[in-house]
Amino acid sequence: MENGELPNGFGAAPRSQQSGLGQSGLGQSGLGQSGPRRRAARVVVLDPLDRILLINASDPLHRNGPGWWEIPGGGIDHGESTEDAARRELWEEAGIAEAEIGPCVWFQRVQFSFGGWHFDQDEWVHIARCEGVSEGPQGLEALEVLAFGEQRWWTLEDLLEHQPRTIPYRMAEFLPHVIGGQFAGDPIDITPDEHHVARWHEQASPPRS
Repeated sequence: MENGELPNGFGAAPRSQQSGLGQSGLGQSGLGQSGPRRRAARVVVLDPLDRILLINASDPLHRNGPGWWEIPGGGIDHGESTEDAARRELWEEAGIAEAEIGPCVWFQRVQFSFGGWHFDQDEWVHIARCEGVSEGPQGLEALEVLAFGEQRWWTLEDLLEHQPRTIPYRMAEFLPHVIGGQFAGDPIDITPDEHHVARWHEQASPPRS
């Protein structure tokens, strides 16, 4: 945990204070515990075939609710750089130790609910390369054990074809540029707007009759 305040890892059911949207009942009512704005790191890890590793997750409070696919990541410990945090989270959540951690390519500020906690955090997203071998989770926290399921390597084509709910919410929009090596300079701000959050929720809703 960071500063003893919040769970270090996070699956993320998003919130939008502007739209009043909540996920699986974890809306704006103040349910659960809250903490200060925090810093987190995530990592887009690619194998030699340019496949991206995603982890299937769901909210532990609503195991039968809709899930999502997310890139590894979690809170930055005191004294850690974003690069070091990304490397640690990659090992803890995916069992990948021999990865080449590259630059930070994305940044976002997000708000979400997970396991009864409300999060408001800044996220730095690094790119990484590895051999494509995952040993599975090596250091999950209690909530993550309940939340995380299958790990899968996705091709960009499969991701764009199936359009699963993902975290980051705008990943499919910017991932082609990262895989193509089209990044330089400062990280791109991928903070979701209200309509991105609304669309994320709509993907989890059953079709209207």
